[in-house]
Amino acid sequence: MLLHDVPRIAAAADPTAPALVAGDRRWDAAGFADLVDTLGSGLARHTRPGDRVAVVSDNRPEFAALLYAAPRAATILTMGNTRHTTDELLGVLDDAAPTVVVGTAEHVGRLLGRSSELGSVRSWWTLDEPLPGAGHVDDLLEGPVVAPVTADVDDPVWLIHTSGTTGRPKGVVLTHRSVLAAVANGADARPMGDGDVYLFPFPLFHIAAYNVVHAHQQGRPVVLAPKFDAAETLAVIERERVTQVSLAPTMVAMLLDHPDRSRTDLSSLTRISYGASAMPPDLLRRTLAELPGVGLAQGYGMTELSGNAVFLGPEDHRRAVDGSPELLAAAGRAGPVVRIRIADESGHEVPAGTPGEILVSGPQVCAGYWNLPEETAAALHTDPDGTRWLRTGDLGTVDDDGVLRIVDRLKDLVITGGENVSSREVEDVLAEHELVRAVAVVGTPDDRWGETVCAVVVWADGTDPGEAEAELREWSHGRLAGFKRPRRVVTVDALPTNASGKVDKRAVRALVRS
Repeated sequence: MLLHDVPRIAAAADPTAPALVAGDRRWDAAGFADLVDTLGSGLARHTRPGDRVAVVSDNRPEFAALLYAAPRAATILTMGNTRHTTDELLGVLDDAAPTVVVGTAEHVGRLLGRSSELGSVRSWWTLDEPLPGAGHVDDLLEGPVVAPVTADVDDPVWLIHTSGTTGRPKGVVLTHRSVLAAVANGADARPMGDGDVYLFPFPLFHIAAYNVVHAHQQGRPVVLAPKFDAAETLAVIERERVTQVSLAPTMVAMLLDHPDRSRTDLSSLTRISYGASAMPPDLLRRTLAELPGVGLAQGYGMTELSGNAVFLGPEDHRRAVDGSPELLAAAGRAGPVVRIRIADESGHEVPAGTPGEILVSGPQVCAGYWNLPEETAAALHTDPDGTRWLRTGDLGTVDDDGVLRIVDRLKDLVITGGENVSSREVEDVLAEHELVRAVAVVGTPDDRWGETVCAVVVWADGTDPGEAEAELREWSHGRLAGFKRPRRVVTVDALPTNASGKVDKRAVRALVRS
């Protein structure tokens, strides 16, 4: 099976079953499969196999269809983060070199204004308002439906850029095989049955979009939220009788804190799946107490794994609250299609309970990084028997029961509100300011966002820290997306360094958390 087969298989099983809900727009399984086929045929008329199709849009039904339609045309869908500045977006698209750009007029318009910097693009298409210089998706949907372009299970389907430790976003290459393997892993840990309705409030440009495929493969409808809003999420759960939803812990807290919660009927809800960061113990206890009919399920994964690979189920969450608090620090157990290894620096397995880097093998491991052979070789460790292991960049332990716990992060990333932020990228931008003599960026714990970006700064001689901090915050606007800008700035006389003279990030994190 290939990725774009999923909607058509669901339609064959039950053509009238609901498949997608987006506001007041609805598609049954047959109608959604037709949308995918029509959109894929339109793309095939404007592309060649292997071309990249970029989408820069908020959550719209056409975006959900593109998850399948681009692979149907044997093209690779690359997703632009709409929260990025125009410069950041141009950097990602320049790396992907798309021939087609599809998106909302807002985002297509800001890119069209600098189209000379994207020489690879041959056509532009808007999903809402028409724009001079761009076609409209309705025109793309016109024309005969053609058969899917021939493809192989190891052909790329999605190209998702993620923050790298060097500061340069890296394009993660996902294939038919890897995405469908992640879906299979998720289906085992988070099954869906008759009557389930799945709400997706995350941006579709994140790897979390694999959950949409999961629901469709199970023949269950997806309720697509334009973006997360606590009041609207509560209303949608009640109106659509949602049974399952994916949320970040910060989103769970927002739902519980919202004044509408007490007057909203959430009785249909049976499961909240969360990831991106661990759920604080107090929030976990509160959620189970205030929503007793809801099971919590955690997932540990990353873009390079095409989704989640390790899961902590509802029963484990209840045990954690009822007398097994050690499970509060657990990521969970490996799903059935992956293997976990805790390894030393050379990739060799360490004894149970000993910290080491978390390595994952299995069909859901990505194909590598786009046009980055050295980074690919560094991330993918291959055993003598040919088994490929992804070096996750996370430190963890596995106990005798197979429970994985995250100890620390080797990758120099901050995860805030579900977004990965490269510390190096933020440091490079802040270091350009004339008042900054040295800077180190780390994540600090935050009850709402999981982590927030913190800049530890050594100012130039004679600088007033208060005035300089305000100037630095203002200066970073337009240079960094909002979620990348420091929410906290700490002034120090010198950055801690290790024996080799490099900035000691662990010491920096300890400094700001003390």
